[in-house]
Amino acid sequence: MTTQMQKAKRFRKLHVAGEPLVLFNIWDPGSAKAVAETGALALATSSWAVSEASGYSDGEHTPLSFAMDNLHRITEATELPVTVDLESGYGDTPRKVGETIALAIKAGAIGCNLEDSFPENGSLRETKHQADRIQHARQKADEAAGSFFINARTDLFIQVSQDEHDSSLVRKVLERAEAYARAGANGLFVPGLSDLTLITELTKASPLPVNIMVSQGANLSALAKRGVARISFGADPYVVTISALQEAARKAVGK
Repeated sequence: MTTQMQKAKRFRKLHVAGEPLVLFNIWDPGSAKAVAETGALALATSSWAVSEASGYSDGEHTPLSFAMDNLHRITEATELPVTVDLESGYGDTPRKVGETIALAIKAGAIGCNLEDSFPENGSLRETKHQADRIQHARQKADEAAGSFFINARTDLFIQVSQDEHDSSLVRKVLERAEAYARAGANGLFVPGLSDLTLITELTKASPLPVNIMVSQGANLSALAKRGVARISFGADPYVVTISALQEAARKAVGK
C-alpha cells in the first residue's frame, strides 16, 4: 500500500503550470469512491459540501471532530491522495491552526486549503497575520509529514463584484502570494477569479502554482493555456448531485 508520505510527494508533483491537476470535489466516502473510479489522480473535499451533506452550514459550523472523522473515513475508503478543505483552520491563532493541521494529517490528509478570511464575517485577515498562521501550519506539517501541501487561499476576488476585478487586484493577490510563499505555502488558491486575461497575469508572476475554481462546463483547456496548475470544482459537484436526486425524487412521487 502507498504510504501517506508517498501520496503527499506524488500529489505535490501533480501541480504543473499548463497541465493542471483537476479535482472534482467530494464530501464523504461514497462520493470519494465514485470519483476515484473515474480515473481521478487525487481527491479534494469541499467544506461547503461536507457541511451541507452533514446537516451543518459552511463557515466552520461543522464541528472539527466531525470534520476529522469524516476525513478519516474518506482517506480509509480510497488509495488516492486526499486534500482537505480546512476553511480558515478552525482557529484564529497560529498555534490553533497548527493543531488543526496535525489532526488532518493524523486523519490521513496529504494537503489542505487554508483561507485568509475570517469565517464569521468573510473579512480579510492582515497579510502578516495570515502568513504567521501559514508558517505555523508549515512547521507542524513538517514535523508530521514534510510533503504536506498547503494551498493558501486568498479571498480578495470574492470580496468585490466582478466589475471591480482588474490588474490592481491581481497585484494585491501577488503581494499576499509572496508572503504566503515565504511562510511555507505550496499553492495559491484564488476563488472568484475567472477573467482569462487576469488569470494569465497572475500565473506569469505568481511564486506559487495557481488554483482556479470552476463549475461544470468550464473551458479547462483555456485555463491550462493560461498557466493554471490546479482546477477545482468546489461545491458544484454536490449541488449537481443533489439537483439530480431531487429531480429523480419528483419523478418518483409524481410531483
